[in-house]
Amino acid sequence: MRIISLCPSNTELLTYLGLIDHLVGVDDFSDWPQQINHLPRLGPDLSIKMDLVEKLKPDLVLASLSVPGMEKNVIELEKREIPHIILNPQSLHDIADDLITVGKICGIEAQAKLRAAEYLAFIHVMKKRTSQADTRPSLYWEWWPKPVFTPGVVNWLTEVSQIAGGRNIFDDVELASVQTDWDDVLQRKPDYILLAWVGVRPDKVKPELVLKRPGWTELNSVKNGRLHMMEEELYCRPSPRLLEGALKLGKLIHPELYNDLELPAWRILK
Repeated sequence: MRIISLCPSNTELLTYLGLIDHLVGVDDFSDWPQQINHLPRLGPDLSIKMDLVEKLKPDLVLASLSVPGMEKNVIELEKREIPHIILNPQSLHDIADDLITVGKICGIEAQAKLRAAEYLAFIHVMKKRTSQADTRPSLYWEWWPKPVFTPGVVNWLTEVSQIAGGRNIFDDVELASVQTDWDDVLQRKPDYILLAWVGVRPDKVKPELVLKRPGWTELNSVKNGRLHMMEEELYCRPSPRLLEGALKLGKLIHPELYNDLELPAWRILK
């Protein structure tokens, strides 16, 4: 099959299914694994060049609704009658379902079910270790600094926090993404501040801007050195790589529980 991916999470999902050799084009933001670097680039995920997509004659396009604004890609695919499916996972289990869905369409259902089972098994292993945690530190995830956006309860990062032995401080808000303000975060007194600005590499994130916010230097998370820059690609994309991020988080907040745990061999890809 000739397959096109229109966003990084879909590219990563295809990689975990062993379908990377079937890719004939990807969006500009897909950056993992390195084997895709030679592929034609189709533009940023919100401005896909559909003429180029059509020219590549795909048998299947993996579209997504994971970012607001991607709907226009779907509309254009339908208009041009380009074969496609739409993924929009909100939870860790949704990702397992997507593995099976895509595998079935691509004729590798048995392999996809195996990968999904391995993926879910690792979540179970992390949950079992989490049950031994004496404390569950509160975590503030920052997706964007101004205006402040952070994940709510209807989001994979709430689950990632849980299986790593922590708690998303905005797990009381029934939304996938919450727009709030600096004072709201300050009043919630997070044990950890985790900066994962969407589309921004960790080395470009400026923690000094965070420390200029009124009252934030008085937070225990800041005083205790628990302000961390986290890899956007491990926490902001709904793909199986979230488990890599979850394990890294677990080792950060509960090293006594997770330091000896490693990812399954099938997930160690470059």
